[in-house]
Amino acid sequence: METDLIPDEQLKIVQELKVVHAFNSAAEIVRRTTFLADQVINHDRCALILGISGGVDSMVAGYLAHNAIERVRSRGRQADFIAVRLPYGVQQDEADAQQVLSLLHPNQIMTIDIKPATDAIVNGLQQAGLTFADPAHQDLVIGNIKARQRMVVQYGIASAVKGLVVGTDHAAEALMGFFTKYGDGACDVAPLSGLIKQQVRQLGLAFGAPERLVMKTPTADLESLSPCRPDEEVFGVSYDQIDEFLKGNRVDAAGYDIIVRHYRASAHKRGLPTDPFAADPSVPSHAVEDMRAPHADAP
Repeated sequence: METDLIPDEQLKIVQELKVVHAFNSAAEIVRRTTFLADQVINHDRCALILGISGGVDSMVAGYLAHNAIERVRSRGRQADFIAVRLPYGVQQDEADAQQVLSLLHPNQIMTIDIKPATDAIVNGLQQAGLTFADPAHQDLVIGNIKARQRMVVQYGIASAVKGLVVGTDHAAEALMGFFTKYGDGACDVAPLSGLIKQQVRQLGLAFGAPERLVMKTPTADLESLSPCRPDEEVFGVSYDQIDEFLKGNRVDAAGYDIIVRHYRASAHKRGLPTDPFAADPSVPSHAVEDMRAPHADAP
């Protein structure tokens, strides 16, 4: 990483996202499998729950979850890897999702159609008077509801079986804020953290996954008006550019601006909810002191 050649803000971002630079596929598989197994054992859990989309991120997370549960079982503990399909009606690339499931060999597969619940929420909001600026705005809002509904289901399963929900977020998505707050961004364990997209794909190949699935065009597939819309089209930059940024290399000025702007705008997604006592340079110190003082009308 050429840290002496890159802007300070880029270096700070790379450090904050804990990007892995000395990458070795075999070593990372062991490290991340061990991490998941230890989380199950140390927190006295009985399962890992993972939503399977048909993309490379959930596929790699699934391989890690499968290996982790095998390790837990080898230690004499009963535990399961539960893979969950959560389509909104009919998913265009359902065949890919089914192929991924066949590769992962989960102990249990659950399929829950989130369309009835999602549509009921949207109908309830509209009946309550919620309006949208235009069809595209409505589609965006519904897309986020879909993502949150999927996590509601996964946590429902986790609660029932005493499990942990596995997330699929990695450094490239974290950088761009490309996840739904309290949707796919919510999880108990995030085994892909710190990895760039290229590294996630390398792990997929190391697991022996078909190259077609590993190199498949990434899509969140949340927008009904634009099904399977590529992530890169939404970003305005490519994953290659994002990965180069995260490796500490220079990217062109336009790409740098887009990436940093996305990172700044999505800061609220990566942190805990803010509160009145959070450090805010726009609030003078005496204001906090005044808030802590007894109220003038207090007895």
